[in-house]
Amino acid sequence: MEFSKSQQVLLERLKTRGPQSVKILAKQLDMTTMGVRQHLAELQSRGCVSPTREAKQNRGRPVHLWQLTQAGHQQFPDGHAQITLELIAVIRDSLGEDSLNRLIDQRSARVESHYRAALESCPADPQARLTRLAELRTEEGYMAEIRLLPDGWLLIENHCPICAAAESCQQFCRTELALFQQLFAETATVSRVDHLLSGARRCAYKLVPLAA
Repeated sequence: MEFSKSQQVLLERLKTRGPQSVKILAKQLDMTTMGVRQHLAELQSRGCVSPTREAKQNRGRPVHLWQLTQAGHQQFPDGHAQITLELIAVIRDSLGEDSLNRLIDQRSARVESHYRAALESCPADPQARLTRLAELRTEEGYMAEIRLLPDGWLLIENHCPICAAAESCQQFCRTELALFQQLFAETATVSRVDHLLSGARRCAYKLVPLAA
């Protein structure tokens, strides 16, 4: 599908921020509410967005929120899903589950080595390293960002370009968590707090700095 620039911005906003109201979208994107409604109507007609149930408010009328549909999520790259699934099936059938997991572990080790080399030039503090890691993940299609928390940081991955592969083989998710834990083993604890395959709209990892 082809979209106008404004429609692409709306899709990306719903992808990275989750369900949003027309009013909030208009304010964040510096558009009129009428303009936002027109774009959403067009996107809805193409099956990419849908209104959610009305959100309850303390005052006033309920507010409709808009969200991406499955077709909307599919507008973002998924890393050649069909070929990946076929390769996973061939390896699993030919070599077995254990061999498949070992191959994924080897891939994770190579990724870790790449990340460590890229992080060498960063200051030692976890936030600087996490910012650089988010940049690397974004370059790979994860639409990553970090948010400051009262007790640490949140690494958010708004998109998973290997989602189909991860659904077929959970080892991808296990190695991802282990990878982040190893990268920050000396400075912070890392835990997964949102998981796409568990029903969340994204994956997110909480980092808490270790006591000095």
